[in-house]
Amino acid sequence: MMDYLRAHQLDIMLCFCSACGITAFFTYITTALPNRKKYQIMTMELSAVVLLLADRAAYIYRGDVSTRAYYMVRISNFLVYLLTLVIILFINIYIEDVFRDQYEMKVPAALRFNEALLVAGILLVIISQFTGLYYTFDETNHYQRARGFFISYIAPLLALTLQLITLYRYRKQIRRLIRIALYVFTIGIMTASLLQFFIYGLSLNNMGIVCMTILLYVLTYLDLNESVAKAKQIEVNTRKKEHNQMHKIFDQTARAFANAIDARDDETQGHSLRVAEYSKKIAEISGMDADGCEQVYYAALLHDVGRIGIPDSILNKDGDLTDEENEVVKRQPVIGGQILAGIDTVPYLSVGALYHRERYDGEGFPEGLKGEDIPEIARIIAVADAYDTMTSKTGYRDPLPQQVVREEIIKGSGTRFDPKYAGIMKQLIDQDSRYQMTGEEAGFDTTWQTEFHCKEYRSGISYGIPIRRSTTRIVFNSRPDEGFREDYSVPSLILFDSMDGHVHDTVKTIKDTQYIEYGEIWFDGHHIYTGARDMHMTHIEDEPDGGVFGRYSIEAVKYRDHVRLRLAGCGKSQEIIVALPDSSRAAYIALTGEHCLISDIEIEKDEEKVEEGDIPRIADEISYIDRMESDVPNVQIDGYRTAATKCVPVGERMRIIFHAMSLPTANRVWHCPFVILFHSDDKEMYGENYREFALIRLDGEEQPSDEAADNRLLVERQENFVGWESWKELNKKGFECTVYIQRSGRKIITDTENFGISIRNITTITDGTKDIYLSLSGDQCAITDIRIIPS
Repeated sequence: MMDYLRAHQLDIMLCFCSACGITAFFTYITTALPNRKKYQIMTMELSAVVLLLADRAAYIYRGDVSTRAYYMVRISNFLVYLLTLVIILFINIYIEDVFRDQYEMKVPAALRFNEALLVAGILLVIISQFTGLYYTFDETNHYQRARGFFISYIAPLLALTLQLITLYRYRKQIRRLIRIALYVFTIGIMTASLLQFFIYGLSLNNMGIVCMTILLYVLTYLDLNESVAKAKQIEVNTRKKEHNQMHKIFDQTARAFANAIDARDDETQGHSLRVAEYSKKIAEISGMDADGCEQVYYAALLHDVGRIGIPDSILNKDGDLTDEENEVVKRQPVIGGQILAGIDTVPYLSVGALYHRERYDGEGFPEGLKGEDIPEIARIIAVADAYDTMTSKTGYRDPLPQQVVREEIIKGSGTRFDPKYAGIMKQLIDQDSRYQMTGEEAGFDTTWQTEFHCKEYRSGISYGIPIRRSTTRIVFNSRPDEGFREDYSVPSLILFDSMDGHVHDTVKTIKDTQYIEYGEIWFDGHHIYTGARDMHMTHIEDEPDGGVFGRYSIEAVKYRDHVRLRLAGCGKSQEIIVALPDSSRAAYIALTGEHCLISDIEIEKDEEKVEEGDIPRIADEISYIDRMESDVPNVQIDGYRTAATKCVPVGERMRIIFHAMSLPTANRVWHCPFVILFHSDDKEMYGENYREFALIRLDGEEQPSDEAADNRLLVERQENFVGWESWKELNKKGFECTVYIQRSGRKIITDTENFGISIRNITTITDGTKDIYLSLSGDQCAITDIRIIPS
């Protein structure tokens, strides 16, 4: 290796000279470095160029006895010794500047001492030229080390050692790349110098110095880039912080403004914020990006700003508005748009305020825009605003049940609302992330209501607890009010059904929630029934140690149209069997009483379900399918898909003709028949390896597709469409329905029409399944006289 370096060191020196020259040039044109640091690096690089050129010349002219060689060898060796110290001196100055300029520190004394040491070393180099202290030349013009040669190493090695000690001492105050550069420079030169002391004829020291100066430039430049990147990041973070601060101020201002608007009417408290939240959810589900969702949110938050211009006498009026008052209210969007139009940095704000009262069919105001001519933000807000209005309490009504709200959204799809955003709102309702569901499959949570007080009879009533096929156990304590006789302070329960799971006592809420009360039962053995067909109470046994007041328990279970209750309390245990009006009814229990405190309510549920025969029947089951049967047995569906017809294979062309009728309890548009395309190995609905490919509802409501199929639903309201209320009434009267099926390979086309609702569904099977079956099901409907006609 050493022989190779000796043989090619002149060429290597030339390469290093070129590298140093290029480095010096790039240092000169660099504008990011401070001038002082730039000149220091340039001096080191140019000194390194001269150092190597001089060293190279010394090797070239040694042994040459000509006059030119005589001077070249002496000048070259002088420059080698001199420039070595000059480069180390400038690196010392560079380190001083690092401490002084970058870190605003006092220059360590060791570095000041180094300056004096290196200057003394330079003077000794000059003196050695006249005394032969370091080296001499023989008669053949060859360089020879003198006895004082080792002295030439004292100044540079001591200076480098002090630099290294200083760097280590202050290592935490120096940036990483600068610290690495200075470490490598110092240690590299010290190592090369020590090797040079023992290896003669090879310029390791000089080439090492040159390498270290190049490396110093590279690492300095990398440090500069890192510093620029950090500065840029600091600037970005500062701007982001300022943006976040401005955004926070904007958000707080917008919320305060919205709250001030809502505060004008006690019944609209929180309305704007809720509409904003719903609108943002709709936007997110529709696929809008974060910026778009934020615009929707703030536009919705301020959508009602025009209320400022509406007199309080109109806003707070309990009754219906006159025509003149309605015209004043219609000015609200225009007023809001004018107020927000002045905020030109966020123009989308005025869009929500101005156009959220437009209708998709063009019948809205203020401009009568239609379809997608209405700005997207306004179409989203229109759905969210309507939803919150319907689910909020007003001066003349309680919040509408979710089922009623859901139906209104469906009925308004394509007329009042954009179908896309109405569908998303329906999806949010079905997910029921904010409100307690009602109906047969509802959940319940009474953790908020573990205690309530009843003064007069039914002055306090719990929320409804649904009764299902699995047993629900309710236990609680009851204590009489002070001064009242125990036999007049017995708790009781109300058995009922309503769309929102609450007991109601006003004509309007009874109508809105389809409330029906089956009866009332007291723990002392009394009972009455009103909406139920029959109620039988059986005394089981007396509790020998039972008292009137203490711990009470209820076990409740339902199978189709019968409910079984087992009550324990007041020293008695009794069983009550209740026959409901029909199998489509749900049932709830609400606790109440008179002059008592009901507390420590606990609810538990069993997983095991009762079967037919587990509850004694006290009344015949009411059937709505006692009609003619044809190819497939008739089916009565009391709840959502609680029953289905026998399946039939899907052929190339076929018609299914049947008679359909909504049950008396049906009151929603989705209480209608469904056509289901599926596969199972045993040809049964929900059978082995069940996969559902399409659910086609005769009300035209779109359903999500299964992964095994793609569905494209086309629904058209024809000119003879009679409106949804009439449509529901016609369904209750019953009608003949025909479903047309066409199949070609993986594609199945389903067509049907009823009372002006034309439906076509195109199903594409994507998982390769060949055997596809069709079944009829639905929600609260009866399907009879089913005929399968191949075409």
